[in-house]
Amino acid sequence: MNSNEIEIDKELAKLIDARDAFMEYIDAQVPKDGKGIAFDFSSAPMLDAKTVYEHFYKLDYQARKIRGFVIRNLGVKA
Repeated sequence: MNSNEIEIDKELAKLIDARDAFMEYIDAQVPKDGKGIAFDFSSAPMLDAKTVYEHFYKLDYQARKIRGFVIRNLGVKA
């Protein structure tokens, strides 16, 4: 594996970790529907805006970081 591949693997792992943390938060805060598949927002659960934003920011930051890597190293035009 070359250094670019190692870097993208590391950054993708961070993105996956951020997504997993966000989903764990949502799973703990929002009940599932009767089938246990979809989130049931009908009871209008209140989510802490600061916590939601913190999760979103981590996801967005990693996505932008990976996007920059792809543009620089793979010659993809944005």
